Amino acid sequence: MTRPAEWDTQRSQRARARRAALQELAAVYRQADAAYRPYGCPATAECCQLATTQREPWLWPVEWKLLLQAKSGQLPPERPDGGCPFLEADGKRCSVYAARPFGCRTYYCHRVRGPAREPIEAVAALSARLERVAQTLDADCAGPRPLLAWARQARQGGAPRPARAPEACP
Repeated sequence: MTRPAEWDTQRSQRARARRAALQELAAVYRQADAAYRPYGCPATAECCQLATTQREPWLWPVEWKLLLQAKSGQLPPERPDGGCPFLEADGKRCSVYAARPFGCRTYYCHRVRGPAREPIEAVAALSARLERVAQTLDADCAGPRPLLAWARQARQGGAPRPARAPEACP
């Protein structure tokens, strides 16, 4: 049986690991933003119309937690237009822009302006780094899940089901 002092130490270690992972996640996000700095986005929010694009971002658990944290733990309601639930009510701006996930930061739409070639190598390296961040928090977690799957399960009051059983995260 775990004694209270051991439990507090374990809890403290988990809290430190989570803080370190969130700092590393922030660094990955900053570098993704830097990789896309040469590109211009028209800010139409077309990419956020998930039902229309059929290209929703996949999030690691740490990214989902960061999104919820950015909304003070409150999940926005489902949008009738099939858009991302984190869009503002007018459907034109992201309500969690600073905390938007990696997939949103690296979305390359047909309207983007800038260099002819997407920064594929940088995105691949950052994606691998993001996976390592997620693994530090949950060593058994083998993959991300679609944003709307996270939202659906959260609305149902449970943890999202694996998108690809059995290797997806619990």
